Amino acid sequence: MHGILTIFQKEVASFINSLIAYVVITVFLVGIGLFFWLFEYNILETGYASMDALFDFGPYFFLFLVPAITMRSFSEEMKTGTIEFLITKPLTDWQLILGKYFAAVFLVFFALLPTLIYFVTVYMLGKPVGNLDVGATIGAYIGLFSLGAIFAAIGLFTSAITDNQIVSFILGVFLCFFFFLAFDFMAGVKVLEGVNAFLLKLGIMEHYRSISRGVIDTRDVVYFISFVTAALIGTKMMLNGRRN
Repeated sequence: MHGILTIFQKEVASFINSLIAYVVITVFLVGIGLFFWLFEYNILETGYASMDALFDFGPYFFLFLVPAITMRSFSEEMKTGTIEFLITKPLTDWQLILGKYFAAVFLVFFALLPTLIYFVTVYMLGKPVGNLDVGATIGAYIGLFSLGAIFAAIGLFTSAITDNQIVSFILGVFLCFFFFLAFDFMAGVKVLEGVNAFLLKLGIMEHYRSISRGVIDTRDVVYFISFVTAALIGTKMMLNGRRN
C-alpha cells in the first residue's frame, strides 16, 4: 500500500506542477461553460434549468482530455529511462500501475470538482429555487466519473505501449472513441440487426446512459469494473513485454 501511495503522490504532484494540468482543466471548464451559456443548452434563453450540457458533452471532452492526462504516465518514464529506476525499487508491477492509475482517476475527479459551480448556478436559477432533480444529477456525476475512470485505464494502457507521448495520446483517443461510440454505430447497421442488443451492451455508451439516468444497476457496475481490470491487466502485459 505504501508503494501505491508513493507513486500516487509523485504522479499527482508531477501533473499539477505541469502546464498541461491547467490547460486540460481550463479547456474542459470553458468548453462545458460555452454549452451551458452560449450554445445549444443556453440556459438563459431556453429558461430550462438543467445539467444536461455537462453530461451530454462531458464524455466528448473526456475523449481528448483524459488521454492528455495519462499520455505521459509510462511513455515519459520509458523515454527518460526512469522506468528502469522504478523497476529496481522495492515496488511490484501492480503497485506501480495502480499508483499511476489512481493518480489519473484522482485528476479526473479534480477536473470535475469545479463543475459544481455550474450545479450551484443552475440550482439557484431554477424557479422555484432548487427546481433540479438532484438525485438524477448525482447519478449522472457518478456515470461521468466512471467514464473518466475507464478512459484513464485505456490511456494508461496506451502509454505503456510506446515511449512517444503523442503516439500514446492519439492511440488513447482512438481507443476511447472506439469503445465509447463504435458499438453504438455498429448496432445501427442493418446487417447486424440480429446482434444489435449484444453490440450495445459491449460498448461503454449504453452503460454510461444507464448510470446517467440516476439508476445504479449492478450490471453496469460489473461492466465498468471488468473493463478497467482488463485494461490494467493489458498494461501489465505491455510492461512485461517491454522489459523482456
